[in-house]
Amino acid sequence: MNDDQLLRYSRHILLPQIDVAGQEKLNRSRVLIIGAGGLGSPAALYLAASGVGDLILCDDDQVDLTNLQRQIVHHTDSIGFSKAISAQQALHRINPDIKVTAIEERADTERLLQLIAEVDAVVDASDNFTTRHAINRACVTHKKPLISGAAVRFEGQISVFDLRAAHSPCYHCLYPDSGHQDDMPCAIMGVFSPLVGIIGCMQAAETLKIMLNIGQSLNGRLQILDGLTMNWRTVRVLQDPGCTVCCA
Repeated sequence: MNDDQLLRYSRHILLPQIDVAGQEKLNRSRVLIIGAGGLGSPAALYLAASGVGDLILCDDDQVDLTNLQRQIVHHTDSIGFSKAISAQQALHRINPDIKVTAIEERADTERLLQLIAEVDAVVDASDNFTTRHAINRACVTHKKPLISGAAVRFEGQISVFDLRAAHSPCYHCLYPDSGHQDDMPCAIMGVFSPLVGIIGCMQAAETLKIMLNIGQSLNGRLQILDGLTMNWRTVRVLQDPGCTVCCA
């Protein structure tokens, strides 16, 4: 790192769990973020500010006025433009030293397999079960850690599926795709604006911890937040021996 970078990341470097070696590791890390909306916005902002050296943003949507209540990486002048490009520009303004790649597409299974093979971790900030299951399958295939978040109305959820570990559960263990979960888009159900910030920031924190191999991740734990009471509930998540994805 040069002098400017040492100064930029000095508050990280002061932490003994990170120090110079850890910050340099973050600078060499590569993270894929699926979704540049409510969850992806804070996650991407903090990963960029923290110095994750190579961020890939994948989103096929355009910025709409209704997004600006919660999708803080975008601004009014971004309306009508690609979310991936808008987010890329915002992240470069925060940290011009990092590489940010914008992918303006809804990645299918084949594309996800290609993208996930090349990264160190995946942040799932998508908003539908079909995409989440496709991301999970690709992470299982390539044994990559998956940091998953969700938020609707006043309820938020976050978990980590560290698929590098032999007995880690996967997303399918928690939410089998043979179940009857219904997607609840914000356009129909609504969402409390700060809730996506809380969950997205936690996704960034869990990603950094995994990249640095520090602390205890949420692998095997689902955290559920009631935003009206600010009460957290923890659910243990175990690998399903009958899972058709990670135990097949």
